[in-house]
Amino acid sequence: MATLLENWRVQAYGDGRAKAEQEKLWQEYFALEKGFYAEVLKDPSHVFTGSVQELAEHFGINVFYFTGILDGIDESLKGFHNPIETMDENTEVRIEIDPEKLYYNMVEAKASWLYGLPEWDGILSEERRRELYKEQKKSGTVRRESKKIYPNDPCPCGSGKKYKKCHMRQDEEMAMKALSEEA
Repeated sequence: MATLLENWRVQAYGDGRAKAEQEKLWQEYFALEKGFYAEVLKDPSHVFTGSVQELAEHFGINVFYFTGILDGIDESLKGFHNPIETMDENTEVRIEIDPEKLYYNMVEAKASWLYGLPEWDGILSEERRRELYKEQKKSGTVRRESKKIYPNDPCPCGSGKKYKKCHMRQDEEMAMKALSEEA
């Protein structure tokens, strides 16, 4: 029997699904992810603990999508990793974010709809966010867990608009701003 994580990864990253079906899955995920982070960032010092099922219910997300969120946030936690490879609905998990790691990782994922959330204003100064942005871009790390976003693809933020008509310009402006500050 497949684990929660194996099930998530097979369905999210390719099991021969039709492109439209896969895009729909990601649109739903990105909308839920945005709501999740907006809530978590309201009080970044809060530690969420409970079973996968309990926390999924707390955030109003089904276990399938919540598994994807736990997979995505694992590298942004304070000194603790959840047993995401083997977890089931009853596994106890802990979400205690490291705001700087989280912001850095959101930039790495090119998730402007997440690193652009207004909740960041009360957590990291604009200057610190620029520093983290530049630091990540300088790292040269090439690690793409999700598919590349092309201009005519639906925007991952869930708006239903094409990426080029939604967040593409914001992503490009942040990149240009970071480059101009380096000079």
